[in-house]
Amino acid sequence: MEPWAIGVFTSVDAGLGVDLDGVRQLGVPTVQLHAPHAETRRQAADIKQRFAGAGLTVTVVFAGFPGESYADIPTVKKTVGLVPEATYAERLAETKEIADFARAIGVDAVGMHIGFVPEDDADPIFGRVVAAAQEVCDYCAGLDQHFHLETGQETGPALLHFFRAVGRDNLAVNFDPANMILYGSGEPIEALRVVGKHVRSVHCKDADWAARPGQEWGVEKPLGEGQVGLETYLRTLKDVGYRGPLTIEREVSGERQLADIGAAVKLLERLRAEIL
Repeated sequence: MEPWAIGVFTSVDAGLGVDLDGVRQLGVPTVQLHAPHAETRRQAADIKQRFAGAGLTVTVVFAGFPGESYADIPTVKKTVGLVPEATYAERLAETKEIADFARAIGVDAVGMHIGFVPEDDADPIFGRVVAAAQEVCDYCAGLDQHFHLETGQETGPALLHFFRAVGRDNLAVNFDPANMILYGSGEPIEALRVVGKHVRSVHCKDADWAARPGQEWGVEKPLGEGQVGLETYLRTLKDVGYRGPLTIEREVSGERQLADIGAAVKLLERLRAEIL
């Protein structure tokens, strides 16, 4: 795979990702895949062939769970990832099943939003989520996989602290700069410099800050039109040694999604030629 191969977030039966026909229209060589529903995951051999037949490399399979909601920041805190206690055991087991699916289709990385992890080590949620991350990392290690945590809910230093507490070499970062802005969790370029050595996958997404960061959502924007500072983001990725895929994520649907992603592909191709 060439350095900074361009990709998109896709789905075969769930999520906001572009469908396979849309990916073909865009002409990109790589995708991150939203994990299919359990019934669909049983068709792993067919899914693997569909992507191979389209000439696509799946770089990360992202876990998502029933009951998660991104309606607002307080709802994210209550419902997302491995933090909610009521769904903890069930979601931990499903994460392992998703890792098995990823292995079956030849993918060496599983990703997720693990949820809002407290910064205080003494908080029982912190210890429980550290233990969950360790368990997932150990399971993934048995499958020769990395476990990628997508940025957004934590500051850069808090995420680095969590990584040190987990203490697993196959724990990695999927860096999404727009999420830092959307959640109000910190300047994305500064955070990237803090966690850069752990970054093994990225999203190329843009956003504007909310009037009250951390209390209400920022606004997602087409790539290059928000406050991330795309060229600075890419130059910082180069500085921290990242050469993996640039995966575009645009969380709208329909024709607007394809149009915005098509423009983003052209923008990234131009900047890649200038920077690399």
